Amino acid sequence: MRRKRVLPLAALLLCTPALAGTAPAVAAPQTAPAAEPAAAPAGPLRILLTNDDGYNAPGIRKAFERLIAAGHDVTIVAPLTNQSGTGTKMMSGAPTISVKHPEPKVWAVDGTPGDSVAFGLAEVFAGEAPDLVVSGTNFGPNVAGLATHSGTVGGAVAALESGVPAIALSTGGLSAPDPVTTVNAMGPTLDFAVKLIDRLRVRARSGPLLPKGVGLNVNHPIVGADGKGTAAGVATTFQDPQNFLEPDFTDAGDGTWKVGVKVALKPAAKGGDIEAVAAGKIAVSPMNSDWNTGPADQAVTSALIAGLRP
Repeated sequence: MRRKRVLPLAALLLCTPALAGTAPAVAAPQTAPAAEPAAAPAGPLRILLTNDDGYNAPGIRKAFERLIAAGHDVTIVAPLTNQSGTGTKMMSGAPTISVKHPEPKVWAVDGTPGDSVAFGLAEVFAGEAPDLVVSGTNFGPNVAGLATHSGTVGGAVAALESGVPAIALSTGGLSAPDPVTTVNAMGPTLDFAVKLIDRLRVRARSGPLLPKGVGLNVNHPIVGADGKGTAAGVATTFQDPQNFLEPDFTDAGDGTWKVGVKVALKPAAKGGDIEAVAAGKIAVSPMNSDWNTGPADQAVTSALIAGLRP
């Protein structure tokens, strides 16, 4: 399973009451191979907004309105259709790709979130990359194993691979999402996102919004019966290693299999994203765009292959 490295961003969340919360100990970073990120502007940001639910989904439209209201220059470049669960998939070798431009500042790409970001960076923002890519807000959480397969996270990863800072936003708890309640909870999610982006911009000053190769996977819980409640805090987390959705295959007896999903939630890892969301806190997990682990894992691998020859 792909594991996200935890990087020292606790100070980012703890230096003002607006973003204060629980911050577990974090490990030293390894720099991901990416282009040097540009310095953040002093004023509003140029933002490429994408998602995996589709360019006209409630989450991305609410994000579009809220980020514009905060003064940012926002352009939607998102999938034409729902691409949930496509992860980091991108088309390879496809001779053509369909792109629609239904309204100003909105592009709909007939592909995955990764395809959308790739098109946005190459064509819509040709010549000058956006200051930030925001992916979401997603309908439902992207914690633990869900993040590994998430198209929302995949869109952010595509940006990181090109050296552009990125944030993945998701709204939802650990139970099956109720559509109305989740849409209501997108308001608090985006209120927090605006605060977080403003924090990044102010702290960056003449530097990049985020460390080189680093993005943030933000999961906002649903709080209150109507979803409009305030989260219990903000926690710097890591991706819980468990995958609590297990495939359930039933043989139909005719060469086909019915496919379902069972929820098998295990005890949450201390300091992980599941623990935070279950406690009603906003989970902010640093992530990168590669598949590398830390020095300790490399040492174990070295010992494992010692003496082997082709």
